[in-house]
Amino acid sequence: MNITLLVRFVAVAEELHFPRAARKLDIPLPSLYSSIAKLEDEVGSPLFVRGATPTKLTGAGVLFLATAREEIAAAPPAAGKPVAPAGGKAKASKGKGRAPAVKGQPKPFKKRQGR
Repeated sequence: MNITLLVRFVAVAEELHFPRAARKLDIPLPSLYSSIAKLEDEVGSPLFVRGATPTKLTGAGVLFLATAREEIAAAPPAAGKPVAPAGGKAKASKGKGRAPAVKGQPKPFKKRQGR
């Protein structure tokens, strides 16, 4: 199973509130809903009771919560993102340009554009 899905499931199980869990994880709410739906498809049973009442874990969800926490603890630490070297953006070439001494003079061997 994907560790990211398990982390999201544990966050929702601890909060028992999807919007708060999404804020805690700093992800969009629809992404959290789709992650939980994907995990429920993998498990084969619903993990949460949703509706007008507050969100609750199902029996399968309670059992799966312990398993998810064990798998998260046993997983190797995530590799950090590679650090980009400093230096800023590269600038696009804008042509040859002209030296300041000849600015304002027409280009040699070209007709001047009429105004």
